[in-house]
Amino acid sequence: MTITVNGRERTCPPGTTVTDLLAELGLGPTGSAVAVNGEVLPRGTWPAHALGDGDDVDVLTAVQGG
Repeated sequence: MTITVNGRERTCPPGTTVTDLLAELGLGPTGSAVAVNGEVLPRGTWPAHALGDGDDVDVLTAVQGG
């Protein structure tokens, strides 16, 4: 299936969850926020939230710096 992650198309297998996607991106749950189709998802729902074909996913990460 094809999804859009931060404005870029990406393919992933059907049944991919938000947690799976973050792992593929090399990100953990700490310091991350995820919205699917414009709706922010609570972190506790990520393992069960399966992405669908055509979903628009925004992943935000906290960055330290000065």
